[in-house]
Amino acid sequence: MAKGITSRSENYSQWYNDIVMKADLAENSGVRGSMVIKPYGYAIWEKMQAQLDKMFKETGHENAYFPLLIPKSYFSKEANHVDGFAKECAVVTHYRLKNGSSGIEVDPEAKLEEELIIRPTSETIIWNTYKKWIQSYRDLPILLNQWVNVVRWEMRTRLFLRTAEFLWQEGHTAHATKKEAMAETTQMINVYSEFAQNWMAMPVIIGSKSESERFAGALETLTIEALMQDGKALQSGTSHFLGQNFAKAFDVKFADKEGKLEYVWASSWGVSTRLMGALIMAHSDDKGLVLPPKLAPIQVVIVPIYKGEEQLEAIRKVANKISDSLRAKNISVKFDDRDTHRPGHKFAEYELKGVPVRLAIGPKDLEKGSVELARRDTFEKNFVSQENIDVYIENLLEEMQNSIFEKAYKFREEKTYKIDSYDEFKKQIIDNPGFYLAHWDGTTETEEKIKTETKATIRCIPLDAEDEEGVCMVTGKPSKRRVIFAKAY
Repeated sequence: MAKGITSRSENYSQWYNDIVMKADLAENSGVRGSMVIKPYGYAIWEKMQAQLDKMFKETGHENAYFPLLIPKSYFSKEANHVDGFAKECAVVTHYRLKNGSSGIEVDPEAKLEEELIIRPTSETIIWNTYKKWIQSYRDLPILLNQWVNVVRWEMRTRLFLRTAEFLWQEGHTAHATKKEAMAETTQMINVYSEFAQNWMAMPVIIGSKSESERFAGALETLTIEALMQDGKALQSGTSHFLGQNFAKAFDVKFADKEGKLEYVWASSWGVSTRLMGALIMAHSDDKGLVLPPKLAPIQVVIVPIYKGEEQLEAIRKVANKISDSLRAKNISVKFDDRDTHRPGHKFAEYELKGVPVRLAIGPKDLEKGSVELARRDTFEKNFVSQENIDVYIENLLEEMQNSIFEKAYKFREEKTYKIDSYDEFKKQIIDNPGFYLAHWDGTTETEEKIKTETKATIRCIPLDAEDEEGVCMVTGKPSKRRVIFAKAY
């Protein structure tokens, strides 16, 4: 166990917080419930952002920016939407401060005529804008995304997983037909799944949300659900089919090819810095962060072991040659020649920060033409020839990416259970949390009963689930397929 990190078995929640802090990912700020994302944490987010942005553009989307402040009246136009976010909204009521007897205070004369909401999500202001942009079928589809911050006034917060302010992307698309909007909704949840599995090395299940778990104002919500190492689920991305709800709320119509006026069809979709929490909890260990190579800001670190400047310079020449060959393959590398830290301290630091590959080079390695190589995921060490080391490391990083995914996939499979007895379910969900596949009668009442009695929720109705006749584990009523229950973050 790394110094200062609580073990997962002792206290999983504290283990998570320790890694976030000790690996220099983020810290609490002076604003309640909001975080400071530190440079190393932000570098991981930047890699996520860059790849997702590339995938969005490959599917025809463009980036735009819409205002942070949204008139309160916009929210009242879509009843379900405002109900869903009313308790989480931060409200701006004044536009000026002044010097008062006790210091700076809000100027009571500067009250806004209409309060402004700091965006919890942007459907309302975007659809108010789309009304000006859309007149004809020729103006469709609109495929936009924005990278922004949002505020949802969370009372119980945890770094990355649930904060009052967080970073995210939100896609908002407008279509001429229901079929196109549904296709968009499905396409984007598949993009998220591909990113989670191929980049985050995190297996996910794609499914639809139950009616009570849907996004406020959506007719259908698709989700990717991942299982964390404590057996809890984490919703890691959602894509929503909004139907014509927002088009009707904001009177967004278009003339079709026959000249007939129709309401526009919509989708929205998003992922957030919550993915950072998922990355930590899916893979890390008691030594610290474990990063899939594709998302590691530093993929290879080279640590010199030397006495005196002469040895250091000889090692530096070899390290520079190795670094150049790695960078030519788009592999990020750092040569750490700080003389303020001993090699052992450096080893511990990069282990804690999850750097996938560590190379150590000393005088004997120079003589032998080798380096000591340690991989972060398995702690295996071996000596590797300096010749063609770039090819060796390139292949190793790919192997590590796959290995990290396979380990997480195996864990999920081992923690996924079929269950038919509600009494057994109530016991198991406490003693052995995981994904539980159970029959459900489809009613909100039964879903709420399970949630109240066990704190488990329906995470999703898997899209690839086969029909299976059965009976609800609670009511005994008929059911056509199993759904996934779990406790969740």
